[in-house]
Amino acid sequence: MNRARKLSIAAIGICVALVATACSSSGGGTSNNGNTNSGSNSAGGGNPLGLVHPGTLTVGMNLTSKPQMYLDENGKPAGYDVLLLNKLAADLHLKLNIVNLSFDGLIPGLQAQKFDMVSSGLSDTPEREKVVDFSRAYVPYQIELAVPANNNDAATVAAWNKSSVTIAGLKGSNDADIAKAQFPNAKQALFPTVNEALLDLATGRASAAVAESFLIQQFMESNPGKVKQLPFDNSILPTYYGAYAVQKGNTAMKAALDSWICTNQASGFMKTSYESTEKTTFPAMPAC
Repeated sequence: MNRARKLSIAAIGICVALVATACSSSGGGTSNNGNTNSGSNSAGGGNPLGLVHPGTLTVGMNLTSKPQMYLDENGKPAGYDVLLLNKLAADLHLKLNIVNLSFDGLIPGLQAQKFDMVSSGLSDTPEREKVVDFSRAYVPYQIELAVPANNNDAATVAAWNKSSVTIAGLKGSNDADIAKAQFPNAKQALFPTVNEALLDLATGRASAAVAESFLIQQFMESNPGKVKQLPFDNSILPTYYGAYAVQKGNTAMKAALDSWICTNQASGFMKTSYESTEKTTFPAMPAC
């Protein structure tokens, strides 16, 4: 979930109201900017979605994954996830606030009820499902290895499953977990952002870096001649899907997200948003 990434963004806990023209933050990590409403959502009065702050959809993100989710030149959130979240909040008649923090702080923050959902392309692994609930898939990912541009090793497990190999990756990510499972003899070097992992490779400290294909491509465009993609068979490094995470037991929020995803998948909004930001074809998604 990802998506060149910026260099490490520490856990900054800022909150951005995307639907407002101004951007502000407070010490508590929330903002009162944004579209106004009566303090309720489209399901009726009160707080039927169990929101942390009624009338506001508070979303945890790691804005370091251009073009999926990142801070633009003006320091404002941008990318595929951001386009979806703006429409989601508008459709639910809610103000949108984003809390931007390190990737490995997202699930703990959701558990601590710092926000209502996480939008960071998380995969619904069994371990994660113990502590949070997941929506339907909203974003596809193809995992690849990035290797030095002059490397000629084969795209096989045997070539990379060695103790002499170090594979860099994003700390806490599904990509890193899959690489560890497929190349158990290789060492891992884990970083707060994919960009740092790719820089570790580009500067010769790592043998390879695992990341989503479009993130590697983005890095290659910004750092020509440094690395290349080494596509593996899908049975080794598969395509997988990212979902929204919500607080454990919040069935109303999960149902609202599932319904919204299916509606916007059918309408083509997700496809056009993906292709306008990712600059590539929108892969087939699981049927609703």
